[in-house]
Amino acid sequence: MKNSDKTEKAGINAREAAAAVSADIRNLATPEFKKVQARFFRDEIKIRGTRSQDVKKIAQKHWKEFKKLDKEEILAICEELYKTGYLEETLIVPEFISRLRKEYAVDDIRRFEHLIDTYIKNWAACDGFCTRVMGEYLEKYPENMPVLKKWAVSENLWLRRAAAVSLIKPARKGDYLPEAFEIAGILLNDAEDMVQKGYGWLLKEESRRHSREVLDYVIENKQKMPRTALRYAIELMSEDMKAQAMKKD
Repeated sequence: MKNSDKTEKAGINAREAAAAVSADIRNLATPEFKKVQARFFRDEIKIRGTRSQDVKKIAQKHWKEFKKLDKEEILAICEELYKTGYLEETLIVPEFISRLRKEYAVDDIRRFEHLIDTYIKNWAACDGFCTRVMGEYLEKYPENMPVLKKWAVSENLWLRRAAAVSLIKPARKGDYLPEAFEIAGILLNDAEDMVQKGYGWLLKEESRRHSREVLDYVIENKQKMPRTALRYAIELMSEDMKAQAMKKD
């Protein structure tokens, strides 16, 4: 049975609920802000032109009704929002799913992988989902950490970026350093700059608590590490550490 069928039988139509959210997003969009948003993306994407703070307010408004629904109903609505392909809808989805954190189940990893693989098409959507949803999911179910290694070798560049960015939230607390190094190692020579920036960002966040270890990792791998990733990784380090990392052998 499809998720949308489940929601209709339970008294909520997922498509209609998602359409109501999209209508509110459209109503607050402006052509001027649409142009501003477009500058942040290398490729052309579908943008409505609604500010992020307004998207969050819309999420709060609709959550008053959505929180009365069960988990499957909410996830079905989220998938309908993803199907629109618009940036704002992809950014509002994590606002809803993250509110289900207490209901995360170990096998939700399959659904989350499906959402990333099917609907994520740009860095903003990837980072929004991974930092808001995947980080807390992996903290709750660290036994599913090996899935990230599978993502890191995927043909889908957004799954590869997700392999790194999913660890950003715990990395800010200094957690999962060995796993961060392992993912960075798999992605080390990735040709996509969005992936390089993803694992470079992960190393940067780990450096908040583990600057010496991250510096040692960078120095050990700097002959192979793209400059894009290296610069991200050392961004928060002292000037002396940066000089060590950038020193030519």
